[in-house]
Amino acid sequence: MNITARDVANLRDMTGAGMMDCKNALVEAEGNVDKAVEILRERGIAKAAKKASRIAAEGVVTSYVEGNAGVLLEVNCESDFVSKGEKFHALANTIAKAVLENKPADVEALNSCMIGNQTVAEYIGEQTVVIGEKLSIRRFEIYTTNGKIETYIHLGGKVGVMVEADPFNAGEDILHDVALQIAASKPSYVRSSEVPASVVEKEKEILLAQMQQDEKNANKPKEILEKIVLGKIGKFYTENCLMNQPFVKDDSMTIEKVIGDKFNVVKFVRWEMGEGLEKRNDDFAAEVAAQSK
Repeated sequence: MNITARDVANLRDMTGAGMMDCKNALVEAEGNVDKAVEILRERGIAKAAKKASRIAAEGVVTSYVEGNAGVLLEVNCESDFVSKGEKFHALANTIAKAVLENKPADVEALNSCMIGNQTVAEYIGEQTVVIGEKLSIRRFEIYTTNGKIETYIHLGGKVGVMVEADPFNAGEDILHDVALQIAASKPSYVRSSEVPASVVEKEKEILLAQMQQDEKNANKPKEILEKIVLGKIGKFYTENCLMNQPFVKDDSMTIEKVIGDKFNVVKFVRWEMGEGLEKRNDDFAAEVAAQSK
């Protein structure tokens, strides 16, 4: 088993824990990152990592909605300067429209779709020459509904959200606020009933382990601790389930109360530009290696 400096750095980015804590957790977990995250959380060192959020690539998340269908798309480039340019944003919007018109199954299929008299792959190649950087389509999501699609793009394309509401009776402004809520509060599920039982049980295990290591609770019977954990699991739902979250514009109300019977949120997708991608940073890796020895 070889725990590298990069492994330690990635775990630190995911959890916010110290380098030595991350290294020790990886060693104990025999290199298993998910298990290492659990170990750090059980020790109260790290919060839950919903996603590996190492933002390393540049680019933009954009959207395109027409009628009852919508697209969320991420296109990447090499520099922040290019990602903010009008040409790059126009390219992303053109591709998003092509996705909606053709509804390809994946990025590979999209490359064969047409934009005017050239394929998307040819269009990307041409624009690479014009813009002067390597360009790539990373991912897209297509929603089609009998209700309504709402999108929200934050910080010029750093965060993108798409929401499907069906049925939709009223409340366009509220649906837009829901998209904003998702961008700001990062829920993982629409409602608590959608959380897999395995996820809830794992969260209970982690909470129980945390309490058993707390001096105030260490001597309490396990049965008592388990009852306390059941109470705490409500906080997990509040943080991770959209309908349980306090409304960002009025935290005296939950999203469920704000929506009422105006519409039903079926699903949503939320992306941060570049999440999970990584670029070389040799100096940082060297720093971690030196301090981890």
